[in-house]
Amino acid sequence: MKKSTYLLSLLLLGSALVTVKAQTQAQTEKQIYPIVTVPIPKEIALEVGGMTFLPNDELAVATRKGEVWIITNPYMKDGQQPKYRLFAHGMHEILGLNYIKGDLYLTQRAEITRLRDLDGDGEADEYRTMYSWPLSGNYHEYAYGPMLDKEGNMVVTLNVGWIGYGASLSKWHGWMLKFTPDFKLKPFATGFRSPAAMALNDDGDIFYAENQGDWVGSGSITHVEEGDFVGNPAGLVWAGEPGSPVKLRKSDIPDTGEPEFEVAKRVPGLKTPSVWIPHSIMGNSTSGILNYTANGNMGPFKGQLFVGDQSQSNINRVFLEKVKGVYQGVVFPFRRGFSSGILRMNWGSDGSMLVGMTSRGWSSTGKAEYGLQRLTWSGIVPFEVQTVKAQPDGFELEFTMPVDEKTARDAGAYQLSTFTYKYHHIYGSPVINKSARCIKAIVVSPDHKRVRLVLDSLKEGYIHEIKMEGLLSGNDKNPLLHNYGYYTLNKIPDGEKLALTAENKPTGNAPAEHHMEGMEHHQMGNMPAAGGAVKGNTDAAKHVIQQPENWTKGPDKTIVLGTKPGLKFDLTNITLKAGTKVKLTFKNVDDMLHNFVLTMPASGNAVGEMALKMGLDGEKYDFVPATPKVLAYTSLLQPGKSDTIYFTVPKTPGVYPFICTYPGHFMVMKGQIKVIK
Repeated sequence: MKKSTYLLSLLLLGSALVTVKAQTQAQTEKQIYPIVTVPIPKEIALEVGGMTFLPNDELAVATRKGEVWIITNPYMKDGQQPKYRLFAHGMHEILGLNYIKGDLYLTQRAEITRLRDLDGDGEADEYRTMYSWPLSGNYHEYAYGPMLDKEGNMVVTLNVGWIGYGASLSKWHGWMLKFTPDFKLKPFATGFRSPAAMALNDDGDIFYAENQGDWVGSGSITHVEEGDFVGNPAGLVWAGEPGSPVKLRKSDIPDTGEPEFEVAKRVPGLKTPSVWIPHSIMGNSTSGILNYTANGNMGPFKGQLFVGDQSQSNINRVFLEKVKGVYQGVVFPFRRGFSSGILRMNWGSDGSMLVGMTSRGWSSTGKAEYGLQRLTWSGIVPFEVQTVKAQPDGFELEFTMPVDEKTARDAGAYQLSTFTYKYHHIYGSPVINKSARCIKAIVVSPDHKRVRLVLDSLKEGYIHEIKMEGLLSGNDKNPLLHNYGYYTLNKIPDGEKLALTAENKPTGNAPAEHHMEGMEHHQMGNMPAAGGAVKGNTDAAKHVIQQPENWTKGPDKTIVLGTKPGLKFDLTNITLKAGTKVKLTFKNVDDMLHNFVLTMPASGNAVGEMALKMGLDGEKYDFVPATPKVLAYTSLLQPGKSDTIYFTVPKTPGVYPFICTYPGHFMVMKGQIKVIK
């Protein structure tokens, strides 16, 4: 053997040994999917609204401030720093950018714009309006795109406005629009509230990301076809316009609070989500969608979709399948810990994922106001659920590596539950109709890479939570990297149901609550690190809404607290004497859900973190965790609502933080009461 070949063999062997060693230890996201921060010059506020690669592998980035920057060497190859060049500026809140047939196209508030560098000096000379639409001036009229569909049309989505509720105040807001190559408008679908992103899957079908709000119980991604109505009625005011493929009118949409799939049975044309992304559990603000094509290198999930979340600074993974012609599928966590709120993702030429972020005014758990990072794959295959496929009597789970048969056949290793949301004009929805599912049979495939779970019943139209906390891998007995996911079952497939036999009877005992249909399941849906869901606060003494009888002279101090744009209280510093009797009225004049929670000194962030881990029952308890760190709180308030509470200021002087505990808001929505003697 030649010396060079021998050394190469040693290197490869060493690499394999390192990989094996890593796989015999508990896996972490950080270990398997390292995040690399791309440095940004201090003078550039790179609040990413859109990203696209150019043919020379430079990265073009559009910002909310209306600029377009060209970044050379975003991969930092050979240890070299990236270089930034201002290509265009002076535009209005760009929330989409694409390189199409030799030109850069972007979406501003009111138009699709084409940028061209006519003299070759590296800066845009021509800013040409290719199509414009009217605006009312409402701050919530965001515009996204353009994306190119499989026929070569440009696709744009327009937000509805916000006036205490969603409203289409100017033409085509709340719609998905298509533009032919010669820029003729074709209205395509409506029912959109805040459609922050679009992407094509491998078959060229369009999916869009929606955000919780009025008529939207939780975030989701949905397959969109021509003529669809996807849920929010505001855009239906334009359904009668020439060229509209939508025939519904606002009066056709019932406001009953029933599940959306039940309403869809009576309202032809209403398209329900392909995959719900449970609010506060998987994210708060669904943002970018990225199809895992051959351009990417992110482990064994080709053909699936990566879905970003702006508020929780995380990326989830979605596997889709078609059953009876309808898309449905499962969402799993993928990677948390990004530096700011994720809005856009693109594949780099090296297979890494470029992640563009912004948080100003749109709070995120990542503390930076903006950022650009690269998500990479170490090459280590994680122990994960690769796919979940619906069966006539349950689900088949496929894994990235063989499972341990003993734990896989143990019913106690799993917890399955079903739930859904209300479909109504109110902002968001609590979880409703929760019930546990019982496992009747378990079959492990000969190669130990697939496990079929036969359930007592399936619930069409419902979200099925699948937890696998007791499941281990076959060789090294490691737990799953992510042990929970949520499958949206739009259609139950036809086929032969599995006969129950002694061979497929589960071993062990399922948790007791699995045998009780309709029982509330308070432990569902936490992040694995939580070690069990954080319980909700039920202490009435901390939410006193009637003046105490012993306050014969009334309160010593009356405070009216409100909100400001950008997730802020309008009062952030309040000084009170120890023992003061306080009447506090909190008025939510924002367009999101908020509450007021007074905490013990130095406890604001800790209480906010607990609220993040409250699981699906969080909204039921106003996202107020059961902890002595909470001193007083208001209800979780819908936009335009108020709540009045009474409490006595602690006798111990100090600084007592108050926060909004709606998931993620505590990072920026905070203030303090300074208690003096």
